[in-house]
Amino acid sequence: MSHLHLPAARLSDGGDPARLDPAGAGWRYTGLDVIRLDPGEWREVHTSARELLVLPLSGSCTVEVDGERFTLEGRRDVFTDVSDFVYAPVGSAVAVESREGGEFALPYALAEERFPATHVAASQIAVEVRGAGRATRQINNLFTTGNSAGHRLAVVEVLTPPGNWSSYPPHKHDDPATGVEDVLEEIYYFRIQGEHGYGIHRTYTADGELDETATVRDGDIFLVPRGYHGPCVAPPEFAMYYLNVLAGPNAERALRFSDDPAYAWIRGSWHAQERDPRVPLATAPRPEGIA
Repeated sequence: MSHLHLPAARLSDGGDPARLDPAGAGWRYTGLDVIRLDPGEWREVHTSARELLVLPLSGSCTVEVDGERFTLEGRRDVFTDVSDFVYAPVGSAVAVESREGGEFALPYALAEERFPATHVAASQIAVEVRGAGRATRQINNLFTTGNSAGHRLAVVEVLTPPGNWSSYPPHKHDDPATGVEDVLEEIYYFRIQGEHGYGIHRTYTADGELDETATVRDGDIFLVPRGYHGPCVAPPEFAMYYLNVLAGPNAERALRFSDDPAYAWIRGSWHAQERDPRVPLATAPRPEGIA
């Protein structure tokens, strides 16, 4: 059994879909909890040495961080909407309450520096259409250096239409000696649209010491401690979503990477291809006055 591919059944904790701490992942910084709240339920979370996001996957909620209250509009589901979220710093007391219930991701990183609690509206999130042809996908740049202050944590969402590839060409970020990579531990948390849906994910190293191709299903996690990762493949009729949670020793929160040299040429081929008109799959409200 793979120690990198964690099926949903191995991740569940009571009524919650997933709980993964850095020790369980076999590394130092990065973790993810996914909690499920019944209508009217609330949950207390103490960040301790963690910085984290409260990110609705479905439903809305209110979040209190050290007594400061935020209202999250949330979303119907990850395939139709982009959601707002709250950042909670290290050493804070957090309470999450959902009037109608829902599922909420708590991606986090171990950190030392403290930053202010922040609410980021869906309209503030940069939605990027990347690639072309069958490699067209949507990137929601949730928590990056571009829109929020934090110590180590970086979080993005990727949506891949049925039949398309994402996280492609394969890339890595584990060797600072290259001068163009940041060392990062990366979690892929998958959601697959449609009953009996699945997808494919690959992670490998150039020397072949690591080479895993996994069938991923709704709620699965794949861990990327090192090596090239990609592609992620969504079969026809099944859209794929994944939440990428990244952190490492470099506090710049940069996401610099290198493509596998064997496939780096693929980026240059995109200019001759049309983008898939199905993308973006999920949308966000725009600020007033912006089309």
